[in-house]
Amino acid sequence: MQMLQSEKTTTSLDPRVFELPVYKGPSLQYRIPIAFAEVLDLSDNKLTGEIPAEIGQLKSLLSLNLSFNALTGQIPISVCNLTNLHVLDFSSNNLIGAIPAALNNLHFLSAFNISYNDLEGPIPYGGQVYTFPNSSFDGNPKLCGSMLTHKCDPASTRPPTTMATKQTDYKAAFAIAFSAFFGVGVLYDQLVLSRFLR
Repeated sequence: MQMLQSEKTTTSLDPRVFELPVYKGPSLQYRIPIAFAEVLDLSDNKLTGEIPAEIGQLKSLLSLNLSFNALTGQIPISVCNLTNLHVLDFSSNNLIGAIPAALNNLHFLSAFNISYNDLEGPIPYGGQVYTFPNSSFDGNPKLCGSMLTHKCDPASTRPPTTMATKQTDYKAAFAIAFSAFFGVGVLYDQLVLSRFLR
């Protein structure tokens, strides 16, 4: 069992520790759609540690707010499984690494904020994430994108699949050309040999 921990003192939380269990294995406590709310707001709770990958199993979520905590690590790729999300807020934490390109698959997002972390690299191009204003990305000096003051190197802004597709196309073209030349060569040899053997 992984836990996010908090030291926030309120009347509703134990002043020493607040634990949000995320169960692995056979437990279905949070996997049944009616067992978990559609809104999870744990903002400003002094949560520490990494965001558990199991958060991606909470597929009924419409709003996920973990802002103003002390969370570390990368944005888990499993968040991209929350395809019903309308609101995603990871702002004001200590998150690192790149923004997962698969966040572009969250087509219902109307509010997105990852400002004031330590994220880096290009903002994923050509999808939902790229449509949000600069303020959604503020305070991440290592991020780059056409909407930010820090522009990306042209090679880094290309979608990763574009390069892979071009390389595949070149390989296919080479294979076809090689096969054609080889076939013509064999045919030519056969014609030449048949003349000599007459």
